[in-house]
Amino acid sequence: MSQTVLKASRPAPAKASGAGTVVALKRPGPAAAARLSRLGRDLAGAVLPPLATLALLLGLWELLCMGGGSALPAPSQVVADTWELLAHPFYVNGGNDVGLGWQVWASLQRVAMGYALAVVVGIGLGVLVGQSQLAMRGLDPIFQVLRTVPPLAWLPLSLAAFRDGQPSAIFVIFITAVWPIIINTAVGIRNIPQDYRNVAKVLRLNGLEFFFKIMIPAAAPYIFTGLRIGVGLSWLAIVAAEMLIGGVGIGFFIWDAWNSSLISDIIVALVYVGVVGFVLDRIVALVGRAVTRGTAAA
Repeated sequence: MSQTVLKASRPAPAKASGAGTVVALKRPGPAAAARLSRLGRDLAGAVLPPLATLALLLGLWELLCMGGGSALPAPSQVVADTWELLAHPFYVNGGNDVGLGWQVWASLQRVAMGYALAVVVGIGLGVLVGQSQLAMRGLDPIFQVLRTVPPLAWLPLSLAAFRDGQPSAIFVIFITAVWPIIINTAVGIRNIPQDYRNVAKVLRLNGLEFFFKIMIPAAAPYIFTGLRIGVGLSWLAIVAAEMLIGGVGIGFFIWDAWNSSLISDIIVALVYVGVVGFVLDRIVALVGRAVTRGTAAA
């Protein structure tokens, strides 16, 4: 009797047929649904307030500029005047007559070169000043004086030295971005806990090992704070410098639009400048969080 029951309880083998097999998908569990709901709320909380504020500001701007005597165009007028610029950001008509995409790209190339030099020199000098009391006494007062010089004040000197607009603009970016990197790196080096230094002595790390395994990881949050400040100042400096050196670049585009009384073009260019500056800051912040494992400020 028991054997008969066991045989009857076994499932019968499925027969092959031409019809496809329907597989029922499992519904997401409570934990997955809660994560999705929380992700949606976080995304809405991060996106909706800025969008609502932007819509409010644009609506107020539109209302204030609706009258015929307004000196600035309304947002709707800006879009109508600059539709070709917005629709074709990478057009090339020869010479300096290129789209805003190419203007921004030319500026970004200058920023990349000047900022890279500032990163290398700034971190190197910051480590020196932070690690050596003698270097700090000798160099820190000079750095504090030079960092207060406005970026454009360096441009005539760089033009006299290089006799060309491209290296002059790169030098202005470098000299503008290097100071916050030096200062923040030095502060980070000076704030390395003494326990870390004691561990390095116990392990008998040489200078190179101490630099890469102890010094840089411990000071990384400070360093990336300086890097974020530096990249923002770099973008500010290149826009101002390009207004004077000419050529292709978003700064020269703004100045040329002013000379041609194209106010709508200036407004669109300023939007480009703001968006690109925000993206640069976010990139450095994300790299900093990845390198420091979340200890750097976002």
